[in-house]
Amino acid sequence: MKAELRSLPRSLADLVAQHLVASGRFLDDDPELAYQHAKTARRLAARLGGVREAVAVTAYLSEHYDEALTEFRAVRRMTGNHEVLPTMADCERALGRPEKALALSREKQVKDLEEGSQIEMLIVAAGARRDMGQTAAAIQTLEVPELTKRTRADWLPRLRYAYADALAEAGRTEDALVWFHRAAGADQDGSTGAAERAAELEGLQFTDLDDEDDFVIQEVTEEDEAPAEDEIDEDEITEEDLAAAAEALKATADDEDDVLVDDDLDDEVDVAADAEDDLPAEAPADEVDDQDEDEEKPKD
Repeated sequence: MKAELRSLPRSLADLVAQHLVASGRFLDDDPELAYQHAKTARRLAARLGGVREAVAVTAYLSEHYDEALTEFRAVRRMTGNHEVLPTMADCERALGRPEKALALSREKQVKDLEEGSQIEMLIVAAGARRDMGQTAAAIQTLEVPELTKRTRADWLPRLRYAYADALAEAGRTEDALVWFHRAAGADQDGSTGAAERAAELEGLQFTDLDDEDDFVIQEVTEEDEAPAEDEIDEDEITEEDLAAAAEALKATADDEDDVLVDDDLDDEVDVAADAEDDLPAEAPADEVDDQDEDEEKPKD
């Protein structure tokens, strides 16, 4: 790229370089903004292959597949770089033309691509087969020796995931589960989501924790599903349940003076009974009458 920029006037080269740097900086976080910077660079220096490639890549990542395909064709013509073939084929798929994607996968230059690019072309070709309803052919396309290769290459988890996904679509759930686990084992950063797919097939789900960075895997069964409130069977309520509810109510009453439970009522009844015992016994009716008469007589 630096060599290409030297072919431009110094001031123009600096301006183009600034837009290319900005495009690369925003590529991961904001592909659309990166695409706009690349297009500005193309307007200033459309004859530079590096500039056209920047436009192609940013257009592809921001899902402007038609323009991306045009730019990748220009890059291939201007630079002779055939490593763009897998991405061109994927653009054809995205535009709803799987037959053209398969045609690109059969071009003679494919066998001369780097290993990673060849694997990417296999994945795209298998996807095109699936787009056409040819799931069995997609599985066969991906059954290559590289599936079991020991390598840390980025393409390995993607290849295994694509194979597992095709098996799942074909209804071969057990085989798919095996390969999703193998894809997860090779996926160091979890970019494929293979572990989550394996969990789904096993009847598990990932539950995020609010206060922790890790996650918990829970098994989902029919017994674990709580019944709706209107579906609770009252016959299933036991004496232990009632006792537990009473204890909970008692604990709440300890903090609120105006709340009483059965035990509190019993205490109040006991206190009242003790108070009655302390009172003098009632006088007989005759004595009461005599007292009243004595009170009515005037004193001498």
